[in-house]
This record gives sequence, C-alpha cells and structure tokens, in this order.
Amino acid sequence: MTDAIEAKTGNMQTVSALPPEETERLGTEIVAALKTVFDPEIPADIYELGLIYKVDLKDDRSVDVDMTLTTPNCPAAAELPTMVENAVASVPGVGVVNVSVIWDPPWSPERMTDEARLVLNMW
Repeated sequence: MTDAIEAKTGNMQTVSALPPEETERLGTEIVAALKTVFDPEIPADIYELGLIYKVDLKDDRSVDVDMTLTTPNCPAAAELPTMVENAVASVPGVGVVNVSVIWDPPWSPERMTDEARLVLNMW
C-alpha cells in the first residue's frame, strides 16, 4: 500500500489514510477476486500460477496491478489483463484499477504455489 507521509517531530513517519481493518479487508477481497481469473489454457487461477507480481492499494483506493503471462505469445494476452481489471474493480470499495503487463522478471513454473502444482500435477 502507498502511504501518506506525515512530518512528526523532525522525523518522517508513514501513515496510511485507510484504517488497518479496511486495508486488510480490501487486500483479502482483492486476492479472492484475482483467484477467480483463470488462464483459458491452464486449469489454475492466475494468482496461484504466480502471474500476479504486485498489487498496490493506494490511499485513494485505486489499485495498481503488475502481472505477467506465462509466455509473450500467450493467446490470452489481450483478454487476461482486462479480466484482472474487472475482477479487482468488482471488489466493493476499490477505486480505479490499472493493470500493467510486465516481463521482468520472466515467469517460470517456480512461481507457482503448491496448490497450482497439485492442480496441474507438476510434482
């Protein structure tokens, strides 16, 4: 989460504009929403596949998501970012959602969770 900066007795201290319980709720619901998005070619959700690199919840409730794809030639390259944007935007209390597809670091199967490995029988 991006924090607001507040000067306090000569020291810089970070203070969030959102209450901690709201930040926790939004974070939990954003992850749950991301887990509803599946790569059409792989029977595992994009969160468990390790395609989500960063979720940045800002004080104005906007959310920046950095994600990648399994390969630059992914047939779902045009639709997955929009699916991610729509899923995150569906969380009550979330503002504007910006999704960026990044390639560094490149995705590899090591990024998958144990749950994804089990679903894909990759043990």
